Amino acid sequence: MSSIEIITVENKKDFNAFLKFPWKIYNNDRYWVPPLLMEKKAILNKEKNPFFKEADMELFLAKMDGEIVGRIAAIENRLHNNIHKENIGFFGFFECINDQAVADKLFNTAKDWIKNKGLDEMRGPANPSSNDEWGLLVDGFDDSPRIMMTYNPKYYLDLFDNYGLKKIKDLLAYKIENEKLMKSEKLLRVSKIAQKRSGLVVKQLDMKNFKSELEKVKIAYNQAWAPNWGFLPMSDEEIDALAKALKPIVEPSLVLFGEIDGKIVGFALVMLDYNQIFKEMNGRLLPFNFIKLFTMKKKIKWARIITLGIIPEYQKRGLDAVFYDEIVHRAAKIGIMLGEASWILEDNEMMKRGADVMNGEVYKRYRIYNMPV
Repeated sequence: MSSIEIITVENKKDFNAFLKFPWKIYNNDRYWVPPLLMEKKAILNKEKNPFFKEADMELFLAKMDGEIVGRIAAIENRLHNNIHKENIGFFGFFECINDQAVADKLFNTAKDWIKNKGLDEMRGPANPSSNDEWGLLVDGFDDSPRIMMTYNPKYYLDLFDNYGLKKIKDLLAYKIENEKLMKSEKLLRVSKIAQKRSGLVVKQLDMKNFKSELEKVKIAYNQAWAPNWGFLPMSDEEIDALAKALKPIVEPSLVLFGEIDGKIVGFALVMLDYNQIFKEMNGRLLPFNFIKLFTMKKKIKWARIITLGIIPEYQKRGLDAVFYDEIVHRAAKIGIMLGEASWILEDNEMMKRGADVMNGEVYKRYRIYNMPV
């Protein structure tokens, strides 16, 4: 029986091997979308990614007979523990061949690292946090992931379960069909009533004043999502970094702010599903693939509602219906007739009701796992 060796990523060669290992796992998987290597490098860069101002991370590779057969990251997220009054660590960026012994070795390595940090539990997958890619796909394998959503082989479920990781929360993805929704009398009625009663004004992102528009995001985002399980507030630096990454592909008509009497009360970020284009880039944006972002844009048929939130004191007034109505009609104008609302916590009844109002159907499910260390 071959022995399994775990090595810590400490040099450029191992780092590049860590980055490119997924190509071995998904080489023949037609649903996989190769990640942009430059984007993953930025996320994993502990010197430049502002996430690591309050977090630490170690990367590990598993080798068998000199060949790389798996990878994992162990993460200490101090901000999460401070916000949620927990003492946990995270694992993420997990990829592995279909071999339980290799998976066990990777999980044990992450667990030992987390335990040595004085933490009590291990949770994940988080790549590297709930503000990034989050959760293991457990249902909906017959489709490519939408932008910024995870994807993995079905056998990962067995690797996780057999190791002893237990579900702590499921995240839902709803499929929304514009054609059905635009015929929804209920949505139109609720939207009109809510807008009339509240005086809500919906405005789209002004690209000419991008910097000042970001200030609105900073006001709305951390207030609207603060009560949610697993939520992490984003620092100004993190929002700036995310905005810089998304700016080249953002669709201004689908980034919406809600105001009442000039006060920001809600925010929606809807992104075109550029995964349909990234799929053909094989991980590389430069030197020429960048052009495809513009030449192939009209081929995109999906959008993803990444965030839609109302600050707490304005919730339960039907304002979310106004946003939904705006999103559907704006998307239709640019030829987008399919949408994914994700991710939504399985016990977030308010957001689930909103998805139901949109005639959405749960078509994918993601899982967060937990275990003591």
